[in-house]
Amino acid sequence: PADAVLVLAQAKARAVAATDPDADLVLGCDSLLELDGQVHGKPRDAEEAVARWRRMRGRSGQLHTGHWLIDLRDPDQGGTGATLGATSTTVVHFADVSDVEIDAYVATGEPLAVAGAFTVDGRGGAFVTGIEGDHHGVVGLSLPLLRSLLADVDLHVHDLWGTAQTGDATG
Repeated sequence: PADAVLVLAQAKARAVAATDPDADLVLGCDSLLELDGQVHGKPRDAEEAVARWRRMRGRSGQLHTGHWLIDLRDPDQGGTGATLGATSTTVVHFADVSDVEIDAYVATGEPLAVAGAFTVDGRGGAFVTGIEGDHHGVVGLSLPLLRSLLADVDLHVHDLWGTAQTGDATG
């Protein structure tokens, strides 16, 4: 699963890089849920989402999120031409939800749009009892991993922040 998400993330990044000639950096990400050795992306339909939640309830799975970075910056401006990736893996613990809760959640449509049929930052967050690892990876973009990938192309995460200020340091 860790290799699969890396391949998917790479494909996304390459597709964007091929169509955006003005891009300096391109990041592609993709996630898959591993449960009992089986890999799950987005459910095909509501029926599959319900069946998946009935298997997941009261259990734990691993969410793998692949990240692929392509440095398209001009070499005269520090560009490395690098194309590299990494994967974050986080253990997600699911609540022992009832059939009524599953049906209500699936009826919102939210689980149909996300890998693993759950979110932690939406309605599905009520059904996640714990996370072991990087919360950001479960949301779909591991910020610590992004920081590491940027360092590999001689950038710092704060280089992406720009110069806009959000507050006055003097109070």
